[in-house]
Amino acid sequence: MKPIAKTVFGLTCVILLPLAAMAGQDRFGAVDTVYADVAWINPTTATVTISYFNDENVVGLQIPFKMDAGMNKIVADSAVYTGGRVAEAKWAYPGFRPDTAIQCVTLGMIANIGPTDHKLTPGNGRLVTVFISSLEGKNIDKLSIDSTTVARGVSLMAVADQIQGTAADSTKMEMVARQIKPAWVVRYAKK
Repeated sequence: MKPIAKTVFGLTCVILLPLAAMAGQDRFGAVDTVYADVAWINPTTATVTISYFNDENVVGLQIPFKMDAGMNKIVADSAVYTGGRVAEAKWAYPGFRPDTAIQCVTLGMIANIGPTDHKLTPGNGRLVTVFISSLEGKNIDKLSIDSTTVARGVSLMAVADQIQGTAADSTKMEMVARQIKPAWVVRYAKK
């Protein structure tokens, strides 16, 4: 191997090693996970049920995803939070922003706006169900959901509560320490 190639390889390893070590880490215990369960209501309508596993109190979630059905143009036309963990926790803002032009959705959930103390306690379960339909009335034969190819600056993220633990041993954390990068898992129901 030439000296320049060795140097470039060595520098690449040094730069990427810390990034690889950070992937999948969670300051609070087990890695949090967002599940996107894809199912079909009928040939032209599908659902994506977003569930979340967390082992710490969470006060904010940002879940962006891109949808692709090949040549079939699709739209996320509604989202239902009713009956999910966010609705049960009485979060202040359960947001839904579809973008038909680039076939993506951003779900933004904020627990508290004002003097409230709502949070998503540790657990596992459904947050929201997003309904997707074909714009042209064609069958949705194949639907892929991807959280890694959305707009710059919009990434999968959770925000932990600034106070973790019980009153006797609680600690207050700064904002940077509260950001969580959950794992993303897509599961498909059988048609």
